[in-house]
Amino acid sequence: MKKPSATVTPLRLKPGREHSLELRHPWVFSGAFQSLPTDVAPGQTVSLVALDGRVMATGAFSPSSQISVRTWSFDSSERIDEAFFHGRVRAAIDRRRNFPGCAGATSMRLINAEADGLPGVIVDRYADFLVCQFLSAGAEFWRNTIADALQEICRPRGIYERSDVDVREKEGLGPRAGVISGAEPPELVEFEMSGMRFLADPREGHKTGFYLDQRRNLEVVRDLANDRDVLNCFAYTGSFAVAALRGGAKSAVNLDSSAPSLEIAARHIELNDLPAERAQHVTADVFEQLRRFRDGRREFDLIVLDPPKFVANAAQLQRGSRAYKDINLLAFKLLRAGGLLATFSCSGHVSAELFQKIVADAAVDAKREVRIVEYLGQAPDHPVLTSFPQGRYLKGLLCVVD
Repeated sequence: MKKPSATVTPLRLKPGREHSLELRHPWVFSGAFQSLPTDVAPGQTVSLVALDGRVMATGAFSPSSQISVRTWSFDSSERIDEAFFHGRVRAAIDRRRNFPGCAGATSMRLINAEADGLPGVIVDRYADFLVCQFLSAGAEFWRNTIADALQEICRPRGIYERSDVDVREKEGLGPRAGVISGAEPPELVEFEMSGMRFLADPREGHKTGFYLDQRRNLEVVRDLANDRDVLNCFAYTGSFAVAALRGGAKSAVNLDSSAPSLEIAARHIELNDLPAERAQHVTADVFEQLRRFRDGRREFDLIVLDPPKFVANAAQLQRGSRAYKDINLLAFKLLRAGGLLATFSCSGHVSAELFQKIVADAAVDAKREVRIVEYLGQAPDHPVLTSFPQGRYLKGLLCVVD
């Protein structure tokens, strides 16, 4: 296969548009440039040149996206080639040895895009298999080089690709999924996380097959669940119910609209040798079922709200905010006095401040006294670059309700 070209094309910034690069933000939007080339291939390396001639950074060009360049390096002397990507992959893996809970773990996020200096690249490990997503033009351009580095450094049984998400359309890329190297993963890959056993679905499951970003929050729920009745909403494959039962919950209800996902949730209970009689799996629309629970005066001691992304773009913000408020309002009405709510948003367009306001408004409408006792977020193997706060996509609140 032909190697990517090492040619670097200079792109000139408009006056005053170098400020974000001075702050080391990795995205540059189309409006920042004096003009955009028509002869540079998607993913090709470009240099970003200020009005005074300074080379501010090098990055990958994306002619189809509003984000015209995602930066690779702020060191103008650094060559963007195979050795560069091999070094970035190794550095990402090595630094996780110092992250809380990551040393010796057999499942984790190995590469977290911008936070690891590889915009558009996601790599998750499930036991002996790696699952990758290449979500930007630059990631696509260097896909084979990055995969080769992963194979050499990690020596997995197989590397599987799940670049089948809508965000690739904005980069002018089509969906793709399949084996990159080695063996194809089984339908379900068993792995361990926080002392619990789970099954990832690399070929058909959400994201890369599981929600590794909730690892620390599973531990929080496990530590609080003793002798409580727990409701796990938008349960997917029921990891929070596993954590609750492992922590001694009296009962755990998994609520989700997907019957196949709840079948795996039931398998998770069995896989962890937990009492199946304490678990219930309800297939229903979550909003409708929460109202049925409310009308039937059903009560719980601990509720987990981990919904899918309600806000995919700015145009959906108002509608999505209403959805977040609705589920939190219903949850507050279902909690016994002294009950706990672990509530989350994974919508990047919903800031932490807005999410807290939504939850606060829901508490007022529910006429409940609510206190935040802990702020929750993504696990340490999903780090956030200080110059890229957009990387903090998972926001969570642990609340106690009087």
